[in-house]
Amino acid sequence: MCQHAIILLMSTLNVPLNGIERFRIKNIIEKIRATIHGEISFCGAQGSYCMGIVDMVNSTKITAHMDSYKMSEYYRIYLNAMAEIAKEFGAVVVKNIGDSILYYFPDTCDAEDKRSVQNSLECSLAMVESYEEINILMTECGLPPVNYRVSSDYGKLTIAKSLFSIREDIFGPTVNTCAKINGIAMPNSTIIGGDLYQVARQFKGYGFHSLVGFSVGVRLDYPVYSLYRKDVT
Repeated sequence: MCQHAIILLMSTLNVPLNGIERFRIKNIIEKIRATIHGEISFCGAQGSYCMGIVDMVNSTKITAHMDSYKMSEYYRIYLNAMAEIAKEFGAVVVKNIGDSILYYFPDTCDAEDKRSVQNSLECSLAMVESYEEINILMTECGLPPVNYRVSSDYGKLTIAKSLFSIREDIFGPTVNTCAKINGIAMPNSTIIGGDLYQVARQFKGYGFHSLVGFSVGVRLDYPVYSLYRKDVT
């Protein structure tokens, strides 16, 4: 029996067709072509912003032998602590991806508000400086200490919104760069990309140590700097 006849017979008998027959990519493409706003829509908000990523170190290994309750508590304490710190400094927490949090600072658009740019630096340092207090709570809960890295940068972002979430999302090369340089940071330290450094170096009270240039695709040897608090007295 030819394939076409089999399909007709299966349809008549109400037998489910295989995945290829059920899935029609052309129908989806036509739907997207005809629809102005899909599940994810780009609201047109574009500009240059400060953004950051805080990522836990060795979480898979640390949580491998935890029971589900302790693992949940471990992530809950860390993720909520980082999110609350970010919000204290004016950041919008976009999402958490496993053991990392992505956030950006809407008031830093095009670096016109210098105070907001400085707040982004203070946010990164506050996350690092909160290390001991967070781990005191971990100890009280019978959990191992948590270690994390913070990376931040400044650059072009596109803001997107989902029909099924009240949270914004951000896209663009700055997000990709910030994610890639995160692994350069030592545990419990913060680094910034070269574009943020160009804005941040004017502020007093901060030190910057140049690290090895990082290859980020078309931008070879993109400069990266460790950020630390500097005594100005």
